[in-house]
Amino acid sequence: MADLNLRVSTRTVQQGTVDKIRLAIFSGLFKPGTRLVESQLCAQLGVSRPSLREALRSLEAERLIEIVPNKGPSVPALSWAQAMAIYEVRELLEVEAAGQCAARITESELRALEDSLTAFEAAASSKDGMAQVTTAAEFYAIILANCGNPVLEEVHRGLLARVSFFRGRSMSLEGRAWNSFLEMREIFEAIAARDAKAARKAAKKHVLKAKAAAKVAMDSNI
Repeated sequence: MADLNLRVSTRTVQQGTVDKIRLAIFSGLFKPGTRLVESQLCAQLGVSRPSLREALRSLEAERLIEIVPNKGPSVPALSWAQAMAIYEVRELLEVEAAGQCAARITESELRALEDSLTAFEAAASSKDGMAQVTTAAEFYAIILANCGNPVLEEVHRGLLARVSFFRGRSMSLEGRAWNSFLEMREIFEAIAARDAKAARKAAKKHVLKAKAAAKVAMDSNI
């Protein structure tokens, strides 16, 4: 994977700092268990310590980092039990969202969903890990936004950072990104056919395959 440029534009310091550190975690630049040294991060990002600390607090709220008194921030080493709990909730939310979306999505939003799938296909083909994470998140964001249940969408959004973290780990496996594309295409085709049952089935298959890949990645310490 190419080196990640962490430099942040002064125009978007606050959100840019959060986004850059989040991407560094998703891409594996900052691996689980890594201690984040504030002085080093300030130099890498080109931001002040107060700006960095505000960004770290935002990432702590997303549970992407933990801040331990007298030790400072670090990327938590999540256990498989924690990962499995997240995948179980993800399955409940995404399977239902896919089924509801099939019955409700408009033609214009369906085209947007297809565009996001095409973007993910390009990312999978180019083996761009960060693009894979962001385009997959966009694909699901459209499904969630069109499921007709804003509470379901809100709960899923609360899990998004941790889902993306595990997505980045699992897609680091050889061939997993392309298999993800094929599974996501099944979901899209079922939604496009307005087949709620098939959409739920395809979504469940995808989450279970993703969970299995994440387990392999964690066992291999990828």
